[in-house]
Amino acid sequence: MKEIGDSLPDFSLKNQDGVLIHSQDWIGEPVVVYFYPGDFTPVCTAQACSFRNQFDDFKAYKVRVIGISHDDVASHQKFAKENQLPFDILSDTENTVQNLFEVPKGIFGLLSGRVTYVFDAKGKLAFQYKADLRAKEHVKKALKAIALFD
Repeated sequence: MKEIGDSLPDFSLKNQDGVLIHSQDWIGEPVVVYFYPGDFTPVCTAQACSFRNQFDDFKAYKVRVIGISHDDVASHQKFAKENQLPFDILSDTENTVQNLFEVPKGIFGLLSGRVTYVFDAKGKLAFQYKADLRAKEHVKKALKAIALFD
């Protein structure tokens, strides 16, 4: 996993609408980047919906929320629409960005890991949390970390 103080990796991926999103465009604002194993699985859906349910809290802190998994754009589009996600989810089909972030494998090493990273406005890693089955805790812990920015 990344180390506290590491810089936000430079990458570009397509979101659920097929728009190319560049990580360096986020410098100047705090950002939560969360990696999850896959669309439409129960724990991943709970995690995405928890971020959705707390989205106004993230907006109040002027924090961008980004989800990333290996699913393709079409899957993300369906997943975002079905769950009414108000934030970008990015398609990392080759796990290139997951590798940049040094996301460890999940349960039994079979699936992608579930890790949340919080970067400050300077693009420095301020907090990270890994827990494969505690999806809602990712949101709570990210909000606590962001509250320390003020």
